[in-house]
Amino acid sequence: MTTTELQKVLDGRFAEVRADVRAQLTQEDMTAEPGLSLAEHRALTLANLRRLAATGRPHRGFAGDVGGVVTAFAMLAWADLSLLVKAGVQWGLFGGAIQALGTERHHAEHLPRIMDGELLGCFAMTETGHGSDVQNLRTTATYDPRTQEFVVHTPDPSARKDYIGNAARDGHLAVVFAQLVTQGRGHGVHALLVPIRDAQGRPMPGVTIGDCGHKAGLNGVDNGRLTFDHVRVPRTALLNRFGDVAPDGTYTSPIASETRRFFTMLGTLVRGRISVAGGAGAAAQKALTLAIRYGDLRRQFADPATGEERPVLDYLVHQRKLLPALATTYALHFAQDELVAELHELHAAAEPDEARQRALETEAAGIKAVGTWHATRTIQTCREACGGAGYLSANLLPQLKADTDVFTTFEGDNTVLLQLVAKTLLNEYGRRMAGLDLAGKARLGAELLAEFALERTGARALLVRGGLRDRAHQRRLLAAREEHQIATVAQRMRAALKPGADQFAIFNAAQDHLLAAARAHVDRIVFDAFARAVDRCAAPATKALLGKVLDLHALSVIEAEAGFFTGHAYLSATRAKAVTQEVNALCAELRPHARELVDAFGIPERWLACPMLAGELDPADDGGAGIPAVHESAPLS
Repeated sequence: MTTTELQKVLDGRFAEVRADVRAQLTQEDMTAEPGLSLAEHRALTLANLRRLAATGRPHRGFAGDVGGVVTAFAMLAWADLSLLVKAGVQWGLFGGAIQALGTERHHAEHLPRIMDGELLGCFAMTETGHGSDVQNLRTTATYDPRTQEFVVHTPDPSARKDYIGNAARDGHLAVVFAQLVTQGRGHGVHALLVPIRDAQGRPMPGVTIGDCGHKAGLNGVDNGRLTFDHVRVPRTALLNRFGDVAPDGTYTSPIASETRRFFTMLGTLVRGRISVAGGAGAAAQKALTLAIRYGDLRRQFADPATGEERPVLDYLVHQRKLLPALATTYALHFAQDELVAELHELHAAAEPDEARQRALETEAAGIKAVGTWHATRTIQTCREACGGAGYLSANLLPQLKADTDVFTTFEGDNTVLLQLVAKTLLNEYGRRMAGLDLAGKARLGAELLAEFALERTGARALLVRGGLRDRAHQRRLLAAREEHQIATVAQRMRAALKPGADQFAIFNAAQDHLLAAARAHVDRIVFDAFARAVDRCAAPATKALLGKVLDLHALSVIEAEAGFFTGHAYLSATRAKAVTQEVNALCAELRPHARELVDAFGIPERWLACPMLAGELDPADDGGAGIPAVHESAPLS
């Protein structure tokens, strides 16, 4: 077994891109040293952004290599997350919005300078009073046919554009999302190009720019606030791919429904959501590499048999902290790669495929939510696993922790994203049910009664049998959980269709159930992506090792959801205990491979260099690494 073989599987179809980025990251020094002032950190990040622009890689993304650019973007998390976010704002959000929502005149005028890093800009969507509820933003863009201009205005303090990257210092042009009004009628949220600074860097007339100031992390990004006092921009400033305004104020759109038009516009920006999930995954990879290497190096407590201190990674409790998280990081990596590949293919397709696009948006929302939550938990666990050493800035984990914390709420709040996933699942379930004839509905009713009886009697656990390391059985359990959650929440939501029903109360009472259904769906698709990656693996030894990692991931999920599986009689109490025993056994079996599993991520060594991995810590300092000191009163048995 070699690390190289594992890395080939992880690198997948974008292996060439990954090799190129690794070479670049090995050569470049983009480190933001602890203790930089806000001004120094922002200046360094801007300088590094211009260095990235000089490589020409942004041009490839706008030329069609979307998958390669999204892959390269995520890898920046290994080096500097402020740079990752600033690059995402510049090329993913600002440039991406102009490319996706604008037309040829906007592309020709702006995209070359955006790609070269000459024109820096903002993506001004979020408002102080409306973050997730984009459809009800309050900023207005009212058309004046006399001058053929839009008047962009912030009507009240809650409509202030907030947390906007590139706004506080560097941006000169903003993509501003506002309610479009023409001829006295609103047409929903649209995007317009609004200059916010002149050539000397001064705010444009009517534009007020504020600074969000020092944040918990990502202080290389100049987040700011924007308000507009009747700012006029020409009619051509409207990004008009999905809606246009004629000189006389007549509004036209190729999409008649305002709601469908709104979601189509947002759907074109899915690349940002996928990119955030990728960056979070790369950050989790780095944290696990640091913690597992340290766990292999750090020794505590003498072995009674030999008198020698053991690496802390030899202890089951330490393995339990890190190895299931590593397995899930692998699983999410493969799911992310499939998302990126689908994004790439849809972008390259000659004709749009609305069904595939909607499916991509749903999976991107789910994997972004689950992946960023996983990164947050994993980085915290890695910090704890490294004890006091993990709390030192020089050992990199605190910055990872601070910089990724906001990932769970930007590019879509995770709770809202999972609600969107659940809504899609319910719609699909409803369509399937509507397509049943009378005989089909009768069969469904009989099946539901039988399922209820199996659950009440506990007989289901006798029928749903299989080896815990049998992949088909693992998937059967995960799919059964998904199907059960979707079917039962659909039954609850049917009450909202009755005349006079209090729809908010019914929805609100079922929110936890909706989120559980969405999470079950994401867990199943992530498992499937990992399984496909294992099947593609040609080297027998590598395939066997990855199979064990997949087992650990799947059984960790099943263990975490033991309450569901036992409560609904998919597992007996005895079988649930057996799942825990298998997780423990897999941790022990994968312990000898832990180092090669993290080395296979291929993170350049310069981005892992820190005192705790160089043996520079005082060996007399226990670091509080979390291993119980039971040996002082009794030998370990």
